[in-house]
Amino acid sequence: MPQPAQTPTPQPPTPELLLSDPEVLHTPFAAYGRAREESPVVHLAAPGFGGMWAVTRHADARAFLGDPRFEIRTESFLRPDVPEDCVPYMRTMAEMNGPEHLRLRRLVAPAFSARRAAAFRPRIEATVDRLLDRLAEQAFRRDGTVDLLADFALHLPMEVICEWVGIPGEDRPQWRAAGATVAAGAGPQFAAAIPDIIRGAKQAVTRRRTELTADTQADLLTDLLTDLIRAQDEDGDRLTDTEMVTLIWHVVLAGQSPTPLVANAIDALLAHPDQLTALHTDPSLLPGAVEELTRWAGPTLLSIPRYATEDTDLHGVHIPKGEAVTALVAAANRDPRAFPHPDRLDVRRPAPATPHLGFGHGPHFCLGASVARIQTETAIAALLRRFPHLTRAGDAKRALDPGTWRLESLPVRL
Repeated sequence: MPQPAQTPTPQPPTPELLLSDPEVLHTPFAAYGRAREESPVVHLAAPGFGGMWAVTRHADARAFLGDPRFEIRTESFLRPDVPEDCVPYMRTMAEMNGPEHLRLRRLVAPAFSARRAAAFRPRIEATVDRLLDRLAEQAFRRDGTVDLLADFALHLPMEVICEWVGIPGEDRPQWRAAGATVAAGAGPQFAAAIPDIIRGAKQAVTRRRTELTADTQADLLTDLLTDLIRAQDEDGDRLTDTEMVTLIWHVVLAGQSPTPLVANAIDALLAHPDQLTALHTDPSLLPGAVEELTRWAGPTLLSIPRYATEDTDLHGVHIPKGEAVTALVAAANRDPRAFPHPDRLDVRRPAPATPHLGFGHGPHFCLGASVARIQTETAIAALLRRFPHLTRAGDAKRALDPGTWRLESLPVRL
């Protein structure tokens, strides 16, 4: 006797999170955390925004970021309209996938290694000290108060990355202006700044090529430009001029990411005096503290979207080909499945079995993570050493951004 057809068990509806919800904007870690405990996949929506899927849990998000079925689009969602001669330089490595991305990553990765970043530490320390000298002078003129974001954190990454890349001092003002434009967000101003940005990158590459050819002291030149010009793989492959110019402008501008991390870290420590005291008492905790602060208060709430290359099932949720998916980093980095007592800031936290996702994971793991770590560690160490009585001088103002946890001001008294 034929068996009656079984009716498929209906799947529960996927929870939806409205990105414009005041709770999401004001307390994203709590809102995203509740979404994580409700479902491994949620749908994000916002007025005027088509929406996308989000993976909420640490192990799942980590797997997703390394899953070849999901790719970053080759047409950047941030790319503005630019003059025709700039177009060849607008497609960065961050927008590439597969063998194309792997080739460039292989060529440039040695220049971004942890060893290379560690060797650069003395120059980062000198840059931090110079900026803190200026901060102290500003505080003296303002009865001891400064905005740690506007007066320090906003300037530090540009100074460090220009030193790292090899941008000479006389050329840095134009890069500072470009960095400020980028920090303000994509839009007409960013598009208008692109020609000068590309021109500056071309000039930097041309100058360093000339110096390496003519300078009898060329062996003493140690910076990213020098490393990249000299770099080749075992088959003799090198970066093309277009690839070099594209990488340089993108590295300089993308290198501004430590700004919100440094500001968030200090804000978090001021809110947790016991953790601040622990670092004062034992500075050797700082490397681990940077990892913990990046996990607990890192600026990345959502990863750059990936797009399904085929119809895909994600933890019981059907993702049609072409739809966008993101990792909900703010939820994953406080997942109790990966981190004991995840909502507690603990600068003594032992290194977890699997790392946080503050710098991403997989093929697009942040190239500059080693530099960002050392820069953040150096900045916190110098601030605590030079200003041991650092306190708030008013309420910090935070931007209402569902994708990035960042401050707009951080008034302090030195």
